[in-house]
Amino acid sequence: MSADLPSSDHDFQVEVAQRVKQLPPYLFGQINKMIYDKRVAGDDVIELGMGNPSDPPQDLVIEKLNEAARDPRSHRYSKSNGIVNLRREVAAKYLKKYGAQLDPESEVLVCLGSKEGFSHMCLALMGAGDTALVPAPYFPVHVYAVALASANVISLPVADSDKFLSDIAYTCETLYPKPKLLVLCYPHNPSSAVVEQGFYDEVVKLAKRYNLMVISDFAYADVAFDGYKPPSFLASPGAIDVGVEFTTMSKGYNMAGWRVGFCSGNAKMIAALATIKGYYDYGMFQAIQVAAIMALRHTESAVEEQSLIYKGRRDALCEGLTRLGWEINLPKAGMFVWQPIPEPWRSRMSTMDFSMMLLDKGNVAVSPGSGFGPAGEGFLRMSLVENQERLRQAVRQIKRCLAEAEPNFTNSSTKESISTGGH
Repeated sequence: MSADLPSSDHDFQVEVAQRVKQLPPYLFGQINKMIYDKRVAGDDVIELGMGNPSDPPQDLVIEKLNEAARDPRSHRYSKSNGIVNLRREVAAKYLKKYGAQLDPESEVLVCLGSKEGFSHMCLALMGAGDTALVPAPYFPVHVYAVALASANVISLPVADSDKFLSDIAYTCETLYPKPKLLVLCYPHNPSSAVVEQGFYDEVVKLAKRYNLMVISDFAYADVAFDGYKPPSFLASPGAIDVGVEFTTMSKGYNMAGWRVGFCSGNAKMIAALATIKGYYDYGMFQAIQVAAIMALRHTESAVEEQSLIYKGRRDALCEGLTRLGWEINLPKAGMFVWQPIPEPWRSRMSTMDFSMMLLDKGNVAVSPGSGFGPAGEGFLRMSLVENQERLRQAVRQIKRCLAEAEPNFTNSSTKESISTGGH
């Protein structure tokens, strides 16, 4: 009988699910691999690719983490929806900052970062044959979390908020079956587009008219400049009837690696997410949740100071690029500058090729806009995570890189024009 068994050197075939096969390589993973290889080779790469905060949390938050970690009770499994005092603090912040009233028992849930929460919410709400509307250009998880839930995506241009609203209505009127979910992201990643509260008022009307659930990704709520105050979707009348909002402590509180996020809003959607999370995890390490309470209660002034730090970095980078002759639109919020590639490069090189040239020849890593979908082609996303001096150095290295590449670029362009008869 043993003779019928396959030999030990038989090739075992691992067959992954189709939903995994259809995912492209993760953009930031590719860039990080190239950065790692260059640093191993001794190159000093200025990293403006990922929105990965480089500043630490406040000392009292770290001290509270240490204290809570020494408490033996912190090391047991925690509730998957978060400890009650942390949910109360989230509700208190919403009431104080946005005037939105939330029940911490049924309308607030703690996530392992807002990205995890968003992905599991898609799994809870979406399935085969369902469709989600997402902004374009898009942050990758807004598309691929829907795809991993076996649902479909339609992306709508986000630059003009009025057109975005009309596109939502048109799609709901003409598509059958009608879209089930609308994903919003303001301040927008990657483009830094912003809206006022009236925009969300109109979203609520559309959601009720077309029975459209709403997810607002409010990751950059705490980073804004020049007097602009990002509005919350949940502050619009009736918003809690149709949707939820994800927030995070990664940006303004500098707690990115801690993975602390929140989902707030519609109780039924929260309950659906809680059901999924109940199967997938046992909750966040309780000491981190205790420290997060300390951050929410006592460090709001530090969050405002952090926005001023990002403003200084924004100004340093944008002033430098302006001196290079680049056309700049100052972002009002968020951690990024969304920048068109200057001519003549834009008409001759893909966004990916231009970005790889800056990394390879200039030791400056940026995110190519094409990594955020077809609507991002021709743009770069440059994060504000380095200090002002490093950002000024990045501008100098970009200038030198382009100056060195221009003769070869011009010569190759001329040869191409001659050989093809182009102009």
